[in-house]
Amino acid sequence: MITYNDIYEAEKKERYSDQLQQIPKNFVKEVSDYLKEKKEIASKENDIFSDVIVKTKKQLENAALLFRQLILRRKKKILNLVLIASETGISKQDFDNMLQFEKTLFEELMKSIDLSDKKLAEIVNGNDNEPQQKNELIVFREHVEEFMGMDGEKMGAYEKGDIVNIPKEIAKILIDSGKAELAEGD
Repeated sequence: MITYNDIYEAEKKERYSDQLQQIPKNFVKEVSDYLKEKKEIASKENDIFSDVIVKTKKQLENAALLFRQLILRRKKKILNLVLIASETGISKQDFDNMLQFEKTLFEELMKSIDLSDKKLAEIVNGNDNEPQQKNELIVFREHVEEFMGMDGEKMGAYEKGDIVNIPKEIAKILIDSGKAELAEGD
């Protein structure tokens, strides 16, 4: 069973080290059990002025605060490791010191950084294939019955004067056929 002192020591080690510190794999579950036990003791209403209950409430508040600070420090270190790893790779020791949910966080952040780096490289190299604008704002010049869009969705029916934001390809067809025109911007 974990104690207040264990939580305090884990937070203290994390605070004074640049490296991600190793903590037991079941640490979070044990802290959860510890906090639950302290809440039960602190919630006893029959002896509200008891020194034990007052001390337990204070310990509960402090333990919860220490745990939040510990997790926040670990998240900051993981974010820093993601930045370093995206440029150089990660040291195996740091990865080994992560809890399972932290490893998942690290891996998901790495995927996001990789995707962002690829997108940046495409833009820098002029290979940005993403269209800048996918829709057009048009005004219908006449009534148009319901029709199927490019991806099979139903569109319409539209009345004369309706202003609609629709995919560029469809807007071009409607404009070319004289059934609509581009809406004028401000």
